[in-house]
Order: sequence, then structure tokens, then C-alpha cells
Amino acid sequence: MALRFAVASDGHYGQPNTSFDDYVNQITQHINLLHRQSPLQGCVINGDIIHDKKEFLIQAKQKLDQLTMPYYVTKGNHDMVSDDYWKEVWGVPVNYEKSFRKNTFLMLTTSTEKGEYLSPDLGWLKSKLNEHKKQKNIFIFIHIPQYKWTVNAIDTPAFFELVKGYPNIRAVFHGHEHDQDGVKMMDGIPYIFDSHFGGNWGTAYRGFRIVEVMKDNTMITYIMNPTEKINESTH
Repeated sequence: MALRFAVASDGHYGQPNTSFDDYVNQITQHINLLHRQSPLQGCVINGDIIHDKKEFLIQAKQKLDQLTMPYYVTKGNHDMVSDDYWKEVWGVPVNYEKSFRKNTFLMLTTSTEKGEYLSPDLGWLKSKLNEHKKQKNIFIFIHIPQYKWTVNAIDTPAFFELVKGYPNIRAVFHGHEHDQDGVKMMDGIPYIFDSHFGGNWGTAYRGFRIVEVMKDNTMITYIMNPTEKINESTH
């Protein structure tokens, strides 16, 4: 296997009337268990780590620091902190990259400090896609879907015009839609959802997604719900 990683989103740490401490403890335990069984190169927490209030961010980070593999974060609409404070807590800006040999992750924000929905910074994205055009695979992580597949998405045609010009983009990952755990296709690119691991609505389970890139560059992905494998697909 060339690359194996996890994706989870929507912990909503601090949301009133939810067991948010239990939710984040459970997800870290389940991801760590899979990491012990078959190592993960990393994990992405794809937005809505907290629920609105700035004071929860450091507490949520302390919980996620229990993950035993490197992990990376994106900023969602309920992560209502300034870009500067985000960088202070996480040590990375809201748009940044991480490479694993021939694979590159691009993490982008899709919301303002007030929680307003945004298109990703397409200028920054284009520059990074050009910079990494010789990489075997690029994976993009954004919290809010940019096509109205779902009720809480927005519509950014320019995003799709941009990404379809780069054949090494293997997948785009979303959070935000807690009731979505499938894959939608556009221009040959999989747009992938991972359910939720916190909050008060969504799929009946709280889980996460695993992505495995084989040595022949086939990509296999599936949901852990969080103890059983479901919704497996190959791309």
C-alpha cells in the first residue's frame, strides 16, 4: 500500500446538549485502533471541530492530540475564530499543504470568522495545483461542498472549472453534511463525504472515512461506522 489515511469531520466540540467529550474520545480511540492494526500516514479533521465558541478550540485540540498519527485540520463554518487565532492554536494557516512522497494534501478554509460560507481561495489553490502538477496524486480537503448536491452547500462553478484541468486530483473531501456518507462524481473526480463524529443530527452512527491508495495507484475508500466497514468504493 502506498498511502493510507483517515478523514473525519464535524465534531462540534462544545455544542450544548450533546455528549461532545464522549464523541471526540470515541473517534480518537477508534482511529488509533485502526492505526495500530494497519498504520495510517495521517488523519484529516475536515472542519467544524468546535461549535461556535472560541474558548472550545484549545480544549478540542487537547482531545485530538490523543491521536497517535500526524493529523491535519481544516476550518469549518462553526469554527468561529479569526484566521490568526486558528494559526496560533494549530500552528498552520487556514490554507496549507502537506506532502507524503508522491502525494499532496491541500487543506483550504470555506468560511469566515462569523461562519459565513465561502468559496475556497481559488488563486491559492491554482498556484498549489501548478506547483504540484508532477505529483502522482493530489487530495483536496474543504469543509463546505461547492455544488448544490446537498441542502447546505453553495454553488461555485469556477472551482470545478479549475480542478477538472488537473488530472492528478484524485478526490475532493467534504464535511458539513452530517447525513452524507457517499461519493458523488463530477468530471471524473470523486467528491467524498464522511458523515460526522459529533453534533446533534446526521447519520445514525458517528464515524469516519478511510482512504487507501494501492501500489498500482488504485484508490479504495470506505466508511467506518465506527466499528464496521461500510460503503466501500474503488476509484
